[in-house]
Amino acid sequence: MKILLIQIEKTTDLYLIEGVKIYADRLKNYVQFSTETLVMPKSVRQKPVDEQKRAEAQEIQKLLEPSDYLVCMDEHGKQFTSVGFAEFLNKRMVSGCKRLVFLIGGPYGIDSSVLAKASTVLSLSEMTFSHQMVRLFFNEQLYRAFSILKNEKYHHE
Repeated sequence: MKILLIQIEKTTDLYLIEGVKIYADRLKNYVQFSTETLVMPKSVRQKPVDEQKRAEAQEIQKLLEPSDYLVCMDEHGKQFTSVGFAEFLNKRMVSGCKRLVFLIGGPYGIDSSVLAKASTVLSLSEMTFSHQMVRLFFNEQLYRAFSILKNEKYHHE
């Protein structure tokens, strides 16, 4: 199984860039993991929020394949424990999923047209985090999930 993380706009804070890189490098031991960053033109960023989200949605759709299992990260989604998230990943792997795609939306969230195509909507917390911080939290949780599945000592219960 391959895992793709789609994110909107670049991560700009150096401490987040470094943290994301640490976990992305660790993930290479478990799965083929890649990240696709969509950078929207400044002209789009000057439009109303709904138009920005629609423009992002159009670019996201270009990256998706019909057989993808799409997971949208949204504060109103389903929450898992770390062990539950590991079980979720394991189910995707044993089901023959070829590509699992996680989407972290931009600063205003994910357009409803993309949310409607998601197989799962996932929330990391009831709290709101910046979309840049979610990248670090997500990468760490993805690494933690694989370490749980491999019975490694990273996760403590």
